[in-house]
Amino acid sequence: MKTIQKMFDHLNWANQRILKTLQNMEDRNKEIDRLFSHILFGEKIWITRLQGLDSSQLPVWLDVDMDDCAELITQNEGSFTEYLTHLSNDDLDNLIIYTNSKGTEFKHSARDIFTHVALHGQYHRGQINSRIRATGFEPVNIDFIKFLDSDH
Repeated sequence: MKTIQKMFDHLNWANQRILKTLQNMEDRNKEIDRLFSHILFGEKIWITRLQGLDSSQLPVWLDVDMDDCAELITQNEGSFTEYLTHLSNDDLDNLIIYTNSKGTEFKHSARDIFTHVALHGQYHRGQINSRIRATGFEPVNIDFIKFLDSDH
């Protein structure tokens, strides 16, 4: 559980750092904003599935502004924190059954879902950083080791 919790602490920290950077960029880049909102909608979809609720109608890609992204960050952090608070080590191996947006049913352990959510977000935050650099701005250091060395 400790590793999963630390991964989600890092995820929330990284989301906040990316949000702050994007809010401070004068020129909006729709592609960057879209990638960031995709991360956040993905998190929302996965926590909904973990809670045993239907996620099939939730958007995966949607153009939203940074205020909406900030709200999603807050909602997702609260939902994952609440869920993780009531989870035991044994619960991590429970199978979560869900249906995707195409109607296909899947089964994965909670542990594998948590790992996917953390890695999915980091992958897309890397894409965001690449695009930030291409627009002439300094990328955001969101490395896990940087998180460990920070005051969060």
